[in-house]
Amino acid sequence: MAPDDRAPTDRHKVVVEHLFKVFGGDAEETIRRAQAGEAKDRIYAETHSVAAVADISFSVDLGEIFVVMGLSGSGKSTLIRCLNRLIEPTRGRILLDGEDVLAMDAGALRRLRAHKLSMVFQHFALFPHKTVAENVEFGLKVRGMGAAERRDKALRALAQVGLEAYADVPPDNLSGGMQQRVGLARGLAVDPDIMLMDEPFSALDPLIRRDMQDELLALQSQLHMTILFITHDLHEALRIGDRIAIMKDGRFVQTGTPEEIVARPADDYVAAFTRDVDRGRVFRMGRLSRPAATVTLGDAPGEARRRCDDAAQAGIHVVDDDGFPLGIVPRADLDVLEDGGGELRALMRRNYPAARADQELIELYGACARGLPIAVLDAAGRLQGCVDPLRIFALLAGDAAAGMPACRSETAACEAAKEP
Repeated sequence: MAPDDRAPTDRHKVVVEHLFKVFGGDAEETIRRAQAGEAKDRIYAETHSVAAVADISFSVDLGEIFVVMGLSGSGKSTLIRCLNRLIEPTRGRILLDGEDVLAMDAGALRRLRAHKLSMVFQHFALFPHKTVAENVEFGLKVRGMGAAERRDKALRALAQVGLEAYADVPPDNLSGGMQQRVGLARGLAVDPDIMLMDEPFSALDPLIRRDMQDELLALQSQLHMTILFITHDLHEALRIGDRIAIMKDGRFVQTGTPEEIVARPADDYVAAFTRDVDRGRVFRMGRLSRPAATVTLGDAPGEARRRCDDAAQAGIHVVDDDGFPLGIVPRADLDVLEDGGGELRALMRRNYPAARADQELIELYGACARGLPIAVLDAAGRLQGCVDPLRIFALLAGDAAAGMPACRSETAACEAAKEP
């Protein structure tokens, strides 16, 4: 898979094109060598310059969590700071809602940072001499908002992260996890279009870190923010990212959904990261679902056999006129009835295996053991598709082709397979 070869669309909130950031004296020669594919270490040895970001292109959709994952020194923090020009890029384009960030003058850049972008840092960056609420109000104060309105917005942001009761205490009185929630509330208070998060949870203990991931996902389900999230932890990336870019030596080596990264690593470098990943906690039913063969109670057994065989399924789902499943008939049981000699109702099992589109595979081992297609239901309970348990077992055993759709996440077919 190409690092990120999607064409820009109206859904793209962020578009980055051929971005470079060179530290050192010979930027043009460093860029020329990087474009030619020379290794970072060799370029530095001969030019004493480093392309910390080397020809990066990607886009982020409206409401998407886009995670950049890489080891220390990969360039990920430099990249995110280029987006709001805390670090000045050397070459390239950065478009936010179609506006060229690199063409902005100082005033336009201040307005961008005050109104469109918000950033959450790794080490909290709270003012110790201000109260929790005053810390959250800071960006609003820079904006020129009045004190009463600032206070109201700060309290609402703190309520979103469960800290409204701590509004008037110093941040030093809070635990590390609570301080990071304050940082998150400060980012939320300005109602940003785009939130930049630079390893925001990496300084936290593992249990608190998972709680903060849950907090972020819960907020995202309500607010549908556009988020660029930086991390060195693949498990964190897989847990929260809609798409993930793996970064090495200033470049993206693979971009894709969590399932694509784990099932089809682009090279040995990515494969080394994903080798010990628990696939049962990465893959979700909606990604694996395919159209289900169905019948109604009024259909003849022969028609049910034909549809079941055409779909190569071990059973066929019986649905009502509105698409709600009533049960399943195993394929082997259909041979009991001759055409016109009985009704499907007599063979239908009302206790059928089913799952939500967002369920992880680890929750469905018992359902897989029954050997019947697992119904994938939408939020209303209608039949959205089905998954063959043999495909699940094959995927968990490491057979990517058995479990994943044969397409990139950017194509229409993969978009159709995503959970709602």
